[in-house]
Amino acid sequence: MNLAIDNAEETCLKNRNDSSNTADPQEKLPISNSLNVASRSLPEKDESVIKEQRRPPSDDPNEELKDDFPEGGVQAWSVVLGSFCGLFAVFGIINSTAVFQEYFSTHQLSQYSPSQIGWIFSVQLFLSFFSGGLIGPVFDARGPRLLVFGGSVFLVASMMLLGLCTHYWHFLLIYSVIGAFGGCFMNIPAMGCISHFFLAKRGNAVGVAMTSGSIGGVIFPLMLQKLIPAVGFAWATRILGFILLFLVTLANLLIRSRLPRKKGGSALPDLTVLKDPAFAIVTLGAFLLEWAIFVPLTYVSSYAVAHGQNAAFGSQLIAILNAGSFFGRLLAGWISDKIGRFNTLIITITLCVITNLALWLPAGDSKPLLIVYSLLFGFASGSNLSLLPVCVGQLCKTEKYGRAYGTCWMIGSLGTLTGVPIAGQILAVNNGSYYGLIIFAGMSYAGALICIVVVRFLAVGYKANMIY
Repeated sequence: MNLAIDNAEETCLKNRNDSSNTADPQEKLPISNSLNVASRSLPEKDESVIKEQRRPPSDDPNEELKDDFPEGGVQAWSVVLGSFCGLFAVFGIINSTAVFQEYFSTHQLSQYSPSQIGWIFSVQLFLSFFSGGLIGPVFDARGPRLLVFGGSVFLVASMMLLGLCTHYWHFLLIYSVIGAFGGCFMNIPAMGCISHFFLAKRGNAVGVAMTSGSIGGVIFPLMLQKLIPAVGFAWATRILGFILLFLVTLANLLIRSRLPRKKGGSALPDLTVLKDPAFAIVTLGAFLLEWAIFVPLTYVSSYAVAHGQNAAFGSQLIAILNAGSFFGRLLAGWISDKIGRFNTLIITITLCVITNLALWLPAGDSKPLLIVYSLLFGFASGSNLSLLPVCVGQLCKTEKYGRAYGTCWMIGSLGTLTGVPIAGQILAVNNGSYYGLIIFAGMSYAGALICIVVVRFLAVGYKANMIY
């Protein structure tokens, strides 16, 4: 029986060798021979003996081709639904940053500067991703149950207690630290469990789950804007806390793993994955993406106000951006399963470069141009967020996805921590002119684009029509 190689993505998985794997000398075949694995002759033994003497799974991602992923069905899509609910709770809060920042600056923390208040949100984002380097290996070694439960407790507690905060350190502890750990505990298993059930359709499944962040980014800010004047900040956040409780309850019931735990699996971060040049370059690309993506999200509203628009229009741009992000996350995942994950990511990052430098930079006081920019950039940036985890999973074996994903985002989180402060300093140096800030975002995206293109070149060379 011949193993059909449908596209370059599977070819690369089939030919990829882990230098640390020396378990079976017969596996080190020339590339030309490895395309027909089944043609290797086996000693004539009883079938049961052959099964008993199979070597343990290697770290080579080509072993994934021998695993029958469900690629659908009730259980698989119920896991996607559980991940959708968990990620709704995590990224719905993150995408409500503008509402919280505005309220804190005019009420409990009115005596602090915008820069000081901004660190509350920067630290929260940084810890949410940086902690992935610790949480990912735990997911691989122990499974999702305790992590999802712990994340649920932290997320709900953070929102329930937020209304009681009065001092700066209160917000730093409750929102930045407890909320961040809740987000990280939930995010890693929610993303990782999808990879246990989908391989060929993984991009689509992850894209469906990731649309929750865009929906939350529209619903939660609008809800808070209505509730705070009606019932006060404390009860508005408690109501939001009860909504989170409902969402994380569904996540606890539905998120599950399929693959068995690896005996003796380490629960420590795995920096050795950076020895793989492709993985190291993707990680650098993730850092540059995180450097860039939160700059428009943070400053497009103030840019509109600085160019003569009212504050209401600035808030509407955020809603438009999140609406575009919804379609970007959904469609990009489906398309990536057809034309390749890295191919699709290259297209969407290119669109980010174009929208920042060709639309936002010259927009000025043009309302139509700002609306078009917000919609297109939302579409492209949402695609980035849903595709990059899938691309990381393409470079590692599923059983090690948690460690690899966590390590990648642990390093990428440094971009999350520093990107917005650097952009703010550029804005200050230019005396309020946004020219340098937009160039910084556009060039960061260009750097990320180069990284992803290089990884694709390492895999398939100059073949532009190959699926990867």
